[in-house]
Amino acid sequence: MTEDDVVDDEELLTIGAFAARARLSARALRLYDRLGLLAPAYVDEVSGYRYYRADQVEPARLVALLRQLDMPLALIADVVEAPDGSTAADRLAAYWADVEARLAGQRTLAEYLRGRLSGRSSEMYGKFVVETVDVPAQIVISEKRHTLADELPAWIGASLGRLEQGARECGGLAGAPYVVYHSAVSMESDGPAESCVPVADEAAARAWVEKQGRARGTAVQVEPAGRLAYTRVTKAQVAHPQILAAFEAVEEWMAAQGLKPTGPCREVYFADWDAAGAEDPVCDVAFPVS
Repeated sequence: MTEDDVVDDEELLTIGAFAARARLSARALRLYDRLGLLAPAYVDEVSGYRYYRADQVEPARLVALLRQLDMPLALIADVVEAPDGSTAADRLAAYWADVEARLAGQRTLAEYLRGRLSGRSSEMYGKFVVETVDVPAQIVISEKRHTLADELPAWIGASLGRLEQGARECGGLAGAPYVVYHSAVSMESDGPAESCVPVADEAAARAWVEKQGRARGTAVQVEPAGRLAYTRVTKAQVAHPQILAAFEAVEEWMAAQGLKPTGPCREVYFADWDAAGAEDPVCDVAFPVS
């Protein structure tokens, strides 16, 4: 059977004819095949020639367009193989929403970095009012975890939720929950971070922690009395990288006042996060100082 016989009998298109109809190169079609995005309808075992059906033209064009959006290969396959157009559109919309959220964060980070590089750091830090406050000794139950920046918000919410629930068995909440950063948390550095909830009953807290085991890194400790240098931030400012500017503002103020940090930095959450609006104060960015 000749190549023309295959095309006529199977109603298939040679790769050249298909490429012309799809407005793509044969090289691109071979790449899509290799990536598992668009396989030929038939490959001649002897010659290795690829053949395509006419109804593969639109999927081929769709793959090419989706690649221009830098969509991951697995997501392109999900869109192309969707059972209907509505599902495909929903999958594309979900991907693009993630892209826009990431771009918004990168845009904010770029603006922050431009401020630092251009010497406008003091202007950025001037937006934050820094004060000190004395805090009493506290009994604290905590969870510690190594986490990267993209996982941090979800973990903070979940871990504080678990600890606040546990506080009911430990005499109740005795202060504002907070998160301690024992080392940097970024896309390259995984902390660890420690979520902490002050409770009223030390004996009950130790019994509760004993029941939890070691799976979540749960612990109980007595936090000594001390002083915090802090600045208050809104819900919008908690987002990265605005919160970096807040931490740096506190550090600059401490240096100017001759104060030295005596422990790792922290975020103290004193408001109802879910009920707060973007401009509502929700958190104190703080360092223990002497």
